[in-house]
Amino acid sequence: MNDHMTWRETVLYRGGAVLLALALTSFIIWISSPETPPWEVLGLIFRGAFSTPSQGGISWSKVADVLVAWIPMLLAAAGLLITFAAGLWNIGVEGQIVMGAVFTTWVLRALQGSGYPPALILTLGIVAGAVGGALWALLVGLLRTYGGVNEIFGGLGMNFVATTIVLWLIFGPWKRPGIGSMSGTEPFPPELHLPTLGNTRLSPVALAIGLGGMAVAYLLLKGTYFGLRLKAVGNNPRAARLMGMQPGRYMLLAFGLGGALVGLAGAVQVTAVYHRLIPAISSGYGWLGLLVCMLVNYDPTWAPLVSLFFAAINIGSIQLPIVLSLDSSLAGVIQGALVFSFLFTEGLRRTVMRRRARAAAS
Repeated sequence: MNDHMTWRETVLYRGGAVLLALALTSFIIWISSPETPPWEVLGLIFRGAFSTPSQGGISWSKVADVLVAWIPMLLAAAGLLITFAAGLWNIGVEGQIVMGAVFTTWVLRALQGSGYPPALILTLGIVAGAVGGALWALLVGLLRTYGGVNEIFGGLGMNFVATTIVLWLIFGPWKRPGIGSMSGTEPFPPELHLPTLGNTRLSPVALAIGLGGMAVAYLLLKGTYFGLRLKAVGNNPRAARLMGMQPGRYMLLAFGLGGALVGLAGAVQVTAVYHRLIPAISSGYGWLGLLVCMLVNYDPTWAPLVSLFFAAINIGSIQLPIVLSLDSSLAGVIQGALVFSFLFTEGLRRTVMRRRARAAAS
């Protein structure tokens, strides 16, 4: 946020963004289902995230489901914040989640039945996921630094390649015995699952990984000299070069570190959620991480809270087709309206501040 903004202006612009998002969302709901009041849809989404609407009260299994969706979103946002700090649009985030899952699956398959302790195999699998995400991101970084390929186009291309690799593995070398199924590879035995709380899918280890990843991004960007240099490269690469820094080197480091955190999201999806490799292993969490980063204006301070908000919408929207016969994809429309509203008001704020600065200078 600009230092010259007063707290009243901050409340005005952020509050205006929320009101605009509510107006857009209400209009979209009215178009899709004129007979359903918008507030009923929004209320159902948020009630459905933490309770069973038909029963009422807090449902801890629903809370656990929200946290399960929160973990990969946290890791994706953490990795993206690092690359954004270096002025890079890491659009290849989906591919990095996928390749993190592929590398984790490869290690678990290779060591399954080897006699090594399951905890060691799981640790090596999770580390492999970070390595897979980092390598996939570095390929985009190399294309950007040495090939002159814009990271947006390079990342999108690598996303398609990663998706193709997963399908080839599931229907080819890693095909389940006797069948080729979109349900994925052969499930891993229970000893190669991260431990969960009760009958839920929530793993305390996975939660610790997600929170730890976001903490790493926060401390790196807010409290280290390296983070300051990343921001300098992102703001003005030419000036950074004149100061003796090597922008290409810092861009590659940002891609590697960011990709490693994103790859951990894929590792968690394999070891704690699905227990196998499936075609849609990323579940769109990479794109949601992008929305989170834009919504918090690339500041890690509010990223965990906004990620949790998006995770709640994702889980709560499951109730829409059950209770109101509305498609659950409406949640994505609501998320998009929210991001658009905040981006619009942020652009308006910056325009006002530029005009104010020019007026003061003249």
